[in-house]
Amino acid sequence: MSAADEGITAEDLVREFRNGPRAVDGISLAVEPGEIYGFLGPNGAGKSTTVHILTTLLPPTSGKATVGGFDVVDQGPAVRGVIGAALQEAALDPHLTAREHMRLQTALQGLPHAERVSRGDELIERVGLEEAADRKVGGYSGGMKRRLDLALALVHWPRVLFLDEPTTGLDPQSRSALWEEVERLSGEEGVTVFLTTQYLEEADHLANRVGIIDAGRIVAEGTPAELKSEIGRPSVVVAPSDPGRLEDTAAVLERFGKSLPAEKGTVEVRLDRGVDELGAIVRELDAAGIGLASLVLNEPTLDDVFLAKTGHHLEGEALPGEDDSGDDE
Repeated sequence: MSAADEGITAEDLVREFRNGPRAVDGISLAVEPGEIYGFLGPNGAGKSTTVHILTTLLPPTSGKATVGGFDVVDQGPAVRGVIGAALQEAALDPHLTAREHMRLQTALQGLPHAERVSRGDELIERVGLEEAADRKVGGYSGGMKRRLDLALALVHWPRVLFLDEPTTGLDPQSRSALWEEVERLSGEEGVTVFLTTQYLEEADHLANRVGIIDAGRIVAEGTPAELKSEIGRPSVVVAPSDPGRLEDTAAVLERFGKSLPAEKGTVEVRLDRGVDELGAIVRELDAAGIGLASLVLNEPTLDDVFLAKTGHHLEGEALPGEDDSGDDE
């Protein structure tokens, strides 16, 4: 199989449920081999349904899709042979240990008997579960279960990896560890990653490109930087250390852009030429003898993009705090 066959394509993909709306309403996309593609949208937007179609768990009502060069309808077994998937609900047996899960998964994937133990141990170590490898999974925290589920998805060296909201409910440490592994898989092993998320920071941090889905349709697509640049330039907010110099501060900043409404004691302008002007602003303020209490650069965010494209904010924009299911290890 050539590298060109290790991506994902979808053309006018539709999925209708009986007596319900179109969960997926004409989606077309192309994910390049080795790319991390962030599929961003709120709950109910159609993210998981799209993943279920691409992983052959649901047939499309109409349209066409290929994964790893194989058609998801006509070549389902071949698709399943080249993908790994960690979906929203981890399919783990609470009565088995991590090592027992690995033995089972490596056997199901047809790994030679001599490789099963070494491959399982390698992946357990990679996701940081060595010390808990012989404990029953029923006692694992949510973060540990997510990491084990990711390891199981990697057993057969998949070329395409589907992660469906993999960090929902994770504590910051587990989330960061998962991000690092996803970046390593893409950067070092060339794995194509299709990542669904409702967390803006996650998409911004990980994804080479982002597709924003709302009500079953892709409403925007591009790199995070491209999407943010579409809706406006950054602004700078300055608070002079001497409140009496507020008008002088405004006079300096207005050389660099248009004034915006600002909080008391501050001046804000939309920068004509973006962040490249920041150094010049600091030099001009210094030349005018204006000391700074604070200077803040406000760049457009993916939530601004989502709001501009859909008319509402993304409900999952704030990343979760602590995992409710127990301390992570």
